[in-house]
Amino acid sequence: MKSHGCALALLLVAVPMVAEAQSAEGRRWLAGDHHVHSRFSARYEPDPAVPDAPPVPQLGGDGNHTIIRNAEMAHRFGLDWMVSTDHGGPLHSRLNAEQAYPELLQARAQVPGLILFYGMEFDTPGAEHSSLIIPQSAHEREDLLHLESRYGRREPWPYDPARESEALMLEALRDMGTMSPRPVLVINHPARSATGLGVYGQVRPAQLRDWSDLEPRVAVGMEGAPGHQADGLFADGRPDPAGHRGIYRRYPTLGGFDQMTARLGGVWDALLGEGRRWWITATSDSHTHLSEGGDDFWPGEYSKTWVLARPESEDILDGLREGRVFVATGDLVTELDVTVSAGDRSAGMGGRLVLDGSGPVRVTITVRDPACPNAVGRSPSVDHIDLIVGEMNPGPVARDTDSHAAVRVERRFTAADWTMEGEVLTMTHTLPAATGDRYIRVRGTNGVEGEPLPDTAGEDPWTDLWFYSNPVFVVQVAGAR
Repeated sequence: MKSHGCALALLLVAVPMVAEAQSAEGRRWLAGDHHVHSRFSARYEPDPAVPDAPPVPQLGGDGNHTIIRNAEMAHRFGLDWMVSTDHGGPLHSRLNAEQAYPELLQARAQVPGLILFYGMEFDTPGAEHSSLIIPQSAHEREDLLHLESRYGRREPWPYDPARESEALMLEALRDMGTMSPRPVLVINHPARSATGLGVYGQVRPAQLRDWSDLEPRVAVGMEGAPGHQADGLFADGRPDPAGHRGIYRRYPTLGGFDQMTARLGGVWDALLGEGRRWWITATSDSHTHLSEGGDDFWPGEYSKTWVLARPESEDILDGLREGRVFVATGDLVTELDVTVSAGDRSAGMGGRLVLDGSGPVRVTITVRDPACPNAVGRSPSVDHIDLIVGEMNPGPVARDTDSHAAVRVERRFTAADWTMEGEVLTMTHTLPAATGDRYIRVRGTNGVEGEPLPDTAGEDPWTDLWFYSNPVFVVQVAGAR
């Protein structure tokens, strides 16, 4: 864990790295986690005395901490914001509204330094799970109660097979799109049920396209790095040969990231190549901590989703919707700016640089590689950073397309290629003129491998760290200015 002094030093030097237009708006990089379970992720047991009655929720059955405890630990490990996301079961919406929500309000009062959102791990109809983030409002409890009770896949008693339909998920998204303020939905561990590379399970690329087409301001992306990263370790840190990062037991993560994100030219690139504004995040999926025999790190202990925002709930959600987001594991980096410019115009993560005709563009990457130790007392260093460029062709594709050939590592930067001032690494590259639209994204690692490798059983996640930016789009429009 970083000391308070070290964390304060990072805070004091964070703002100058951000572009002037952004810092003028009062925005800075805020770390968060949108997938955290508490004791209200209950297990459900039948009542032997009343066999036809709904099963009884057993608090702590699939998450053993209070929301207050989760908030305290999130704040301790450097998070600025967090979403409490318990998943459901029969009539779970009542438990959420009547018991979890009052405890969430207590957590807000007791941990005022953390912006805490109400939400749930939505039992997604026709799929698996999603983080459903409810904007802060006077009716946030009623908003979640409405959505969970009406659309939650495991909510009905008795079981209703109609809740398993993909059509119901589309109906839910339409409903979410009419709400004011609208919620944010991020697909959790999308390829955890995949049985091979490109052999998908409960979540398919076609569904991601369907959700993005229907409500792109609600369904904004997917977990690039899932939680449960401690599954390959015993409580004392020894490797657990039966454990797999992310609990991806059918097909592994790659460098701790889901195959839909980590595979160059894979699902994520296929979506970006269509011009979709589809972002990635990283979470803890915290249920039970490693030290207690669980598979998890505390919120913020290992994975962080960084959002460029003012320390206000509305602007954090705006950052998630707009893609002002990068993700990192093990505190390998604590700031990342990717700026693409041409003349007097520029754009950052999630943005669009609009050009009048073709011409070269300049890419500037700045990274903070902190000297402070991370949560396990290590100070990892960046080995190399990849500038990835993909071509965009918004034309129609088959709905389950999961590959994109027109993407490449344009340049690999190492210490010989960047300048270093204190903790800040800066590197630039000029892309030649191109005839079509492009997107640009960045990734980096402390390892030497060129591409993220499949993670092995019992792997120590702290030795294999990665960070990923979200994309910047470069589009050409005649007469644009």
